[in-house]
Amino acid sequence: MIRRTFLALTTAAAFAMPAYAQDMDIVDTAVANGSFTTLAAALTAAGLVDTLKGEGPFTVFAPTDAAFAALPAGTVEDLLKPENKDQLVAVLTYHVVPGAVMSTDLSEGMTATTVNGKDITITLEGGPKVNGAVISAPDVAASNGVIHVIDSVILPPM
Repeated sequence: MIRRTFLALTTAAAFAMPAYAQDMDIVDTAVANGSFTTLAAALTAAGLVDTLKGEGPFTVFAPTDAAFAALPAGTVEDLLKPENKDQLVAVLTYHVVPGAVMSTDLSEGMTATTVNGKDITITLEGGPKVNGAVISAPDVAASNGVIHVIDSVILPPM
């Protein structure tokens, strides 16, 4: 009886968690994760929070706090300065693709145009990557799109 109850509760919880995640938008999902405080601060400084809370759908290649920390010293602090808002917006919008692109939609050499207007390239050899950044956690569902967690910040071509 205890085993059956435990299995029923475990199964119910497993099915409830994806539904809960899909009730939150991209920003709320990222914030709830706890690994994206730098990204959240950057989105706020860039004035992009309301956009990514919008209807979408969006695909966000989301760098973790560790990815931002790996940038050269002072880079994040400089980008967060009000006078560098245009540069910050350019970097952040380079991580966003219109539409919901799931990992099963990715193919070797695939390109996609970002909200920034510049293209990104997907590679699959050795595991999925976007412009060389490893996609460490794909297909994190949100109510207005999907997040793919990446291990580095990708920078738009100049």
